[in-house]
Amino acid sequence: MTRPIGYITNPLVRHSAERDPEALTKAVNDPKSALVLLAGDMPILRSGEPGTGLLPLSTLSRLPAHKEQVFLGTLQDRPVIATLAAPDAVELFQNDPDYTAVDLRSIAVRGLVPAEELGILAMAKTMLDWHNRHRFCANCGAPTVAAQAGFRRDCTACGAQHFPRTDPVVIMLITRGDTCLMGRQPRFADKVYSCLAGFLEPGETIENAVRREVFEEAGIRVGAVRYMTSQPWPFPSNIMIGCVGEAISEEINFDREELEDARWFTKDDVRRMLDGTHEDFAAPSPIAIANHLLREWVKG
Repeated sequence: MTRPIGYITNPLVRHSAERDPEALTKAVNDPKSALVLLAGDMPILRSGEPGTGLLPLSTLSRLPAHKEQVFLGTLQDRPVIATLAAPDAVELFQNDPDYTAVDLRSIAVRGLVPAEELGILAMAKTMLDWHNRHRFCANCGAPTVAAQAGFRRDCTACGAQHFPRTDPVVIMLITRGDTCLMGRQPRFADKVYSCLAGFLEPGETIENAVRREVFEEAGIRVGAVRYMTSQPWPFPSNIMIGCVGEAISEEINFDREELEDARWFTKDDVRRMLDGTHEDFAAPSPIAIANHLLREWVKG
């Protein structure tokens, strides 16, 4: 069975419409609450087959101190709290076989927790990263403090309110007949080619962002564009907007600062890339939205 796209399943009830400013305080004092703990960027898991990123609240007693906390919501009426500890807190769990520290990308690739927990871990990482990066007011430079159970930061001087942000990224499979366009960046794993992608710019539609990015990166003109699906991508806080576009030109002229290579692939190429039998090329990880776009195109 194909592994689902990573981070897309999140069963939490967020309570965003009626978020209680005191919800975090109540959850921290509720012994049945679950804890998502990050030491820097590294989630702490309970070991198992699979493991879990939902720890007992008592795990906090292992920490000499922690930084930010956020009330994420409830899971079957159980409050869930995200907590940020210093990166060196990993050392507190290294010699305990009941715990392990693994980066979030590896957790998804290796299936170390149930699929429904991946979205919760992604949400926790995104929120805690935002707090860590927004300790000062963009309006006046004064320190900010967490508010609304962790879903807002307030300036202590000018009173400005700051909210978590998500950066939209278009990622697109461009087709021309029975071929599709993919590119390769130097940072990719060996042999891997993937869909082109880029940030949506202010005042730009999704469709025009697809057309602009493909022309800038590969020199290909794109006509019709349609939306397929999306994926939260918590590195640090993106939403990947998956699209399919139809090329109206064929000659590739790729940007060598952005890409190491770009080329057209046949459906047979892509089938073998997806099943791991291609001798020269490889597909992106099954957790990635790019893998899903390729699979849907091959099936279609």
